[in-house]
This record gives sequence, structure tokens and C-alpha cells, in this order.
Amino acid sequence: MELDPLVLSRIQFAFVVSFHAIFPVFTIGLASYIALLHGLFYKTENPAWERLAVFWTKVFAVVFGMGVVSGIVMSFQFGTNWSNFSQAAANFLGPVLSYEVVTAFFLEAAFLGVLLFGRGKVPQGVHLFAAIMVAIGTFISTFWILSANSWMHTPAGVEFTDNSFYVVSWMEAIFNPSFPYRFGHMALASFITGGFVVAGVSAWYLLQGRDVDANKRALSMCLWLLLILTPAQALMGDFHGLNTLEYQPTKVAAMEGNWETREGVPLLLFALPDQEAQENRFEVGIPKLASLILTHDLDGEVPGLNEVAVEEQPPVSIVFWAFRVMVGLGFLMIAVSLAGLVLRRGGRVYEHRGFLQLLRVMSVTPFIAVLAGWIVTEAGRAPWLVYGIMTHAEGLTPSLTGGMALFTLLGYIAVYGVVFYAGVYYLTRVVRNGMVPKEEERLIDEVERPMRPWSATHIPFDDDPAPAERS
Repeated sequence: MELDPLVLSRIQFAFVVSFHAIFPVFTIGLASYIALLHGLFYKTENPAWERLAVFWTKVFAVVFGMGVVSGIVMSFQFGTNWSNFSQAAANFLGPVLSYEVVTAFFLEAAFLGVLLFGRGKVPQGVHLFAAIMVAIGTFISTFWILSANSWMHTPAGVEFTDNSFYVVSWMEAIFNPSFPYRFGHMALASFITGGFVVAGVSAWYLLQGRDVDANKRALSMCLWLLLILTPAQALMGDFHGLNTLEYQPTKVAAMEGNWETREGVPLLLFALPDQEAQENRFEVGIPKLASLILTHDLDGEVPGLNEVAVEEQPPVSIVFWAFRVMVGLGFLMIAVSLAGLVLRRGGRVYEHRGFLQLLRVMSVTPFIAVLAGWIVTEAGRAPWLVYGIMTHAEGLTPSLTGGMALFTLLGYIAVYGVVFYAGVYYLTRVVRNGMVPKEEERLIDEVERPMRPWSATHIPFDDDPAPAERS
């Protein structure tokens, strides 16, 4: 069987990016939450805020480490699998990715050390400042990475001559047409992901009766945040969709499963897209709703996939269903946030076991929604690497063989499997240990201060105290 290096390279990059994406989408929101906790403790000196900050900093350290390890190899792939693209886009992507390292990664790395190991060693104000700098660093990193990725979707500020991109306007290239909407969409997704994870863990502790006061505070904060941000994300998604309709109409056609350009397009709830036959099977939809959403007009015209040649169409089934997974989970998150508001009356939100169990389950849904969103974004761009200018086939390394691509793909899967297992193991220990009592935490700091970020798991499983001893 002949191995296609293009298919294997796309699978490899999709795997690496998907694996990596779940970590920064969590740490971006969690870093801001930790900074807020430190700020509350600095202002009120309430030990509950400090204990929450210490606990979630441990979680952040583990996830941040996994994100760094999984993200480093992405830059390698540009040279090994996509050398034609790397050479062509180097004038723009090279500086932008360097800016991300200089302005964001160095900032995060420097102040993360103070945040992790400086408690009790530096003034409290300095410790708070370090937490704020780490949070800012995560957003600066997001800015540059999304600018680079958005440019590949809506290239601007460049000229393509002699198989190379030459920057003619840095402002237009960095702030390309899709960047503001994608940056806002990702920022909200990060806060929502962090909010649901903290809410889910807090709900689990409340079910066990552990650290009730602190976890009530954490859960309440997260539910207020989610009540505001989940509907805001739906609105931002609408803006993003309108922008995509303007600059990438074929992607929108695939998202809607719309084959012919027409007016009054229904919103398909279910369909089986048949790309070979260029039609859908077993359609179930709401009449004219897709036109209303995309054009704000019941009889608005929506472009069809047949506007482009078949070879320029994305994989419709993948884009169609990934989009519905993302949107469906988004509406589920809104519903859960509203349920939390209803249950606040009489304090039932902290005692309703069914709702607390639901929050535990919901802690994983933002990650699924984010992955589905990235699938829509990247698969919907196919076959273009730089939309409308360079295809995936044109950007591939010429000398790359199918065997080489398969070997590296299997290697990444094996290495990432080890990284994921180690990370989950440490995260499990941190969460099961919970918030160590303040006196015990300070004793640990005095006797055995951690020397590495992942050394923050002091208590073995077998010695885990009973829930009553922790409350």
C-alpha cells in the first residue's frame, strides 16, 4: 500500500495541534483566575482566597508544563513536513513567532518562577504582580499565535511573488480581517473552559464535603462568570460567522451543508452530506433559519459549495458535524449557566447533588467544543494552506516520503501518550490531595519547598486524609 505523505502530514499536524490546544485554552483562563484570587487575598487577607490560589497554581503548573512540551514540536513540523510553506511564508511567520517567544514566553517563564516559588519569600505585592504578569503573558502569546493562524485564513498585507510572501503592511498582516473575531472567540473560550473546570472540581469537593467555604466561593464566582460569558460567546460566534461568510464563503457553505447558492436556506439540524453526489441525504432542518442567522434576513442568499470546483471543496461531512458539536455544546453550556442562576435561590446551587454532578461532567465539554471548533476552522480551510493562494500540496516538503511521515506520526503519538499519562497522573494527585490546610502548607514550605513545578504533590494517595479532616 502506497503511503500518501500529504495525508499523513495533515493527520500529524492535526493530531499535534489538537493535543496542544487543550492546554493553553485552559491555562489562559486559569492564569487570570489565579491572578484574581491573589488580588482578593491581597485586598481582604481572607485565607480562603490564598488557599484557592495555592491549589489552582499547582494545577496551572502541571498543565502549563504539558502545554510547553506539546507545543515545542509544532514549530519543528514547519521545517520537516512543510518546508515549501515555511520558505514562502518566512518573511511574515518568522518574525511573528519570534515576537511570541520574546514578548510572551519569556515573560511567562520569568514570572512563573516567582509565582510558584516566591510565596513567603517575596513581598505579597510582588507575588501578586507576578501572577498578573503570567496572566498577561498568556494573552500576549495568544495574540501572536492567533495573528499568525488568522493570516493563513485571511491573508492580508502581503504580496505573493516568486513563490514567496513579502510583507507590504505589517499592520494589515498582523491585524488581518479575521483576527479580531478569532482572538475574541478564543479568549472567551479560554475563560469559559477555565470556569467550567474550576466549577466542576469545586462541585466535586462540595459533594465530598471538603473545604466547603472556599469551594462555595469558587463555585459562585465561576457560575457568575459563565452566566455572562456563555451568551457572550454565542454573540461573538455570530460576528465570527459573518466575517467568515465574507472572506471564506466555501467554509460557511460546508458548515451549513449548503450545496447550491440560494435564498431562504434552512438550518439543518441533521443531514448526511454526500460529497460525491454533491447533495445531502435525510435532511431535517428549520426553514429559512440559516439565512436569518447568516444574513439577518429570512430570504437572504447563502453561497453554495458548487460555487467552487470539487477539488477546492473542504471535507464537508467533517466540517458539517464538527460545527454542530461545537454549537450544541455551546447551547448546553448556556443552559447549565442559567440553571445555576435559578438554583441560587435559597442556596440550592451548593446542595443540589444532581446539579453538582452535572457540573462535574460539564468540566470536559469546553475542551470538546474547542477541539470541534478547531476542526471546523482548519478542515474548513482545505485544500488551502494560505487561503486562496497556496494549497497544502504546494506547501509540502518535496522530498518527504510516506514512510518518513508515518514514522514521525507514530513517534509523536507515542511521546504524547507518555506526556498525557504523566500529566493526568500528576493532575489526579493534585486534585485528590485538594487544598492542604494552611498550617500544613506552611510546614511543607519550611521543610520541603518544591524545587520543580511538578513537585507540588506532597501527599500520597494512601495517606489522603478523610474528607472530614479537610473541611
